[in-house]
Amino acid sequence: MRMVAVKVKVCGFTNYDDAMAAADMGADMLGFNFYPKSPRYIKPADASKIIDRLPAFVDIVGLFVNDTFRHIEQVIDECRLDWVQFHGDETPKYCEQFGTLNVRTMKAIRVKDKRDIKRAEEYYTDAILLDAFDPKKYGGTGLVFDWNIIGNISKRVFLAGGINAENITKAVELGIYGIDVCSGVESKPGKKDPAKMRKLFDIIHNLRG
Repeated sequence: MRMVAVKVKVCGFTNYDDAMAAADMGADMLGFNFYPKSPRYIKPADASKIIDRLPAFVDIVGLFVNDTFRHIEQVIDECRLDWVQFHGDETPKYCEQFGTLNVRTMKAIRVKDKRDIKRAEEYYTDAILLDAFDPKKYGGTGLVFDWNIIGNISKRVFLAGGINAENITKAVELGIYGIDVCSGVESKPGKKDPAKMRKLFDIIHNLRG
């Protein structure tokens, strides 16, 4: 089955070389993690220096976990973010306030069962990201949830959680709007593996036809 329109988001960059390599291979969106407790954390000032050197055709995503409106607003300006990704316990009302800013929004839902899938409908963000649940981590776990429970969600859906070259075809064939890749193309948290990225993108290019 050939799918021609899946968006590819690669997240967790901490250096320019990895980010540029992903852009060259065909990533549509590049993510930077601004959650200080994450092993992929990058300071906004450091991220800004990387983003300055990246091509304009890729969207830049900033990942935040239970952060303040004011701080996120500052990072949007400093790093010229196109997207803000809420990856914590943010409420629908919290996410709605960002509609006043010139940025698109994405809410991550950590999925344990169908009740979490249903919860996605409560958010009026530009996209929803479905990730595997881990009681100790907010994303980047490498875990995979049961994709069979996704069903139909009336929003742009990004799928995350343990996506790699071995399961990328199955992920794309779900017909979701986009995929989010992180640990599946890393040699260690925050450092991408060029061979893993190339293998994954070769498969994606084939699926896109």
